[in-house]
Amino acid sequence: MTDNNYFKFSNSVLLVPIIAVLSIWTVYWVELQFKINFNNFGVYPRTLSGLKGILFSPFIHGSLKHLYSNTLPLVVLSAALVYFYKPVAFKVLFYGTIFSGVITWIIGRPSYHIGASGVIYLLASFIFFKGVFAKHFRLIALSLFVVFVYGSMLWYILPIKEGISWEGHLGGFVTGLVFAYFLKADIPKPKKYAWEEDNYNEDADEFLRHFDENGNFIESKPEDEPELDTTSPSPINITYHFKKKTEE
Repeated sequence: MTDNNYFKFSNSVLLVPIIAVLSIWTVYWVELQFKINFNNFGVYPRTLSGLKGILFSPFIHGSLKHLYSNTLPLVVLSAALVYFYKPVAFKVLFYGTIFSGVITWIIGRPSYHIGASGVIYLLASFIFFKGVFAKHFRLIALSLFVVFVYGSMLWYILPIKEGISWEGHLGGFVTGLVFAYFLKADIPKPKKYAWEEDNYNEDADEFLRHFDENGNFIESKPEDEPELDTTSPSPINITYHFKKKTEE
């Protein structure tokens, strides 16, 4: 599989982020419109009733600021996931959300953990580590982009700020790392040049023959013209007629 066949734009690159954003904003609008609080549908650690939050908590947000802070990273990272890792994108989103929610349910404080932050950490972690493991120049560039834009999020997997579910962040981060290592994706291998091959022979390289042992360029000598074979009969016979001029 070549890069041109693998890295292709599709409608899902736009549909997935749009559906994700519409989902979290619709839930928040319903809460405001009907004066309902869905916080009790979040993850409540180590309780049976809190298990439902593994599926529902990413759609619930406590404030408009919380919702705003999660919207743009969710759009960018989900679009990048679908474009660059389409064969495994939906596995990462679905199973990754479940596993990160389970980790939050196991290690979390006795409180309701809500928000799409865990999913965002899942996507950022997976995209970064998958690019590093794949060693593909485009995916490594994407990993560097994630570090440059969202690298500061790494601090929030630690309990440095009260009121933030660092357990959910840590669960998403760890899940993304594990998925990046174990989840196989049919990523095209970068093109190798002749000198990168294991069986490369410098002596047989026509280009290197133009250089001496000191690295000086040597012009190629013109090939000698082949000698004519005079021993073989000519395929064309030419007959000359000589006519002597008579004197008047």
